[in-house]
Amino acid sequence: MIRAEPVSDWSEDELTAAEHLRTASDRILAECGKVIVGQQEVLEQLLIALFAQGHALLVGVPGLAKTLMIRTLADSMNLTFNRVQFTPDLMPSDITGTEMLQEDRATGQRVFRFLQGPIFANVVLADEINRTPPKTQAALLEAMQEKQVTVAGNKHVLPNPFFVLATQNPIEQEGTYPLPEAQQDRFMFTISVGYPNEDDEFRIIEATTSAAKHQIDRVVSGEELLPMQNLVRKVPAAAYIIRYALKLSRLTRPHAQHGEAPDPDVPDFVKKYVTWGAGPRAGQNLILAAKARALLRGRTYVAIEDVKTVALPVLRHRVITNYNAEADRVTPDDLVRKLLALVPREG
Repeated sequence: MIRAEPVSDWSEDELTAAEHLRTASDRILAECGKVIVGQQEVLEQLLIALFAQGHALLVGVPGLAKTLMIRTLADSMNLTFNRVQFTPDLMPSDITGTEMLQEDRATGQRVFRFLQGPIFANVVLADEINRTPPKTQAALLEAMQEKQVTVAGNKHVLPNPFFVLATQNPIEQEGTYPLPEAQQDRFMFTISVGYPNEDDEFRIIEATTSAAKHQIDRVVSGEELLPMQNLVRKVPAAAYIIRYALKLSRLTRPHAQHGEAPDPDVPDFVKKYVTWGAGPRAGQNLILAAKARALLRGRTYVAIEDVKTVALPVLRHRVITNYNAEADRVTPDDLVRKLLALVPREG
């Protein structure tokens, strides 16, 4: 059942909607579980990003069902889905669409008509996004932020809801194009997809080498998803929760900007290992993702635990480490975990 704080001023309709969101998310995870073995944390993070109207980047070695997870999630929610395989010869118009000269049979005149690209879908899978040049990667920027594309000077609005899920292979980096920091910042989450444990891997091999086929039931539609996304923003976050998220993101910044004094609480390990820290969008995403997680957990208020749980996927791609970190084999995840242990719960 949905649990609300005693001071909550939510109406009965809003509480009912929150309960519907929670039960729908449970059903979605159950439907995905018919096809995807294990990876419950990854699937939940994908759902959190979706309900919080964010985009997600999945990073993992080949063969971990990243693409299958995304397709199954879209199928369970009755959303339109398009996959784009990013390659070195992919052009921006291959994603956004292009103006084509066509003859109007009624008048005999030639007119330009816009042919939509694969980005015109509710869920767009950008597969191996780091294998295409920056010019094509940049074609996603306007779409992800503004939910529209501009072709030949004309703006075309994308479907709503709109969700970009990209995958990236951390090995075989030769000949790839790392995502610029500005584009990484557009993603709410960077989700790390790891190897399954032994029992899960046994079940994967057993299931995928048999003739059994699983039918995915549609749980919610795009029209039902929109009010759920709006409901997330109505979840209250107390001032100390926002202060906690703010402190986490500010302590990742080793240097002050524009003449401001640096935060005196920045720890020495951040100064030693970090070149650039998280910007204001990190704090926004920490709170939005925490609100979505609270609803998935049956609460209409945000707890510190919600912020701590989403801190790694929100911050890991926004903490840019230096050569010292590479030499000492210190990862952004290591630094975020140290900050979580360091920052007081009351911010």
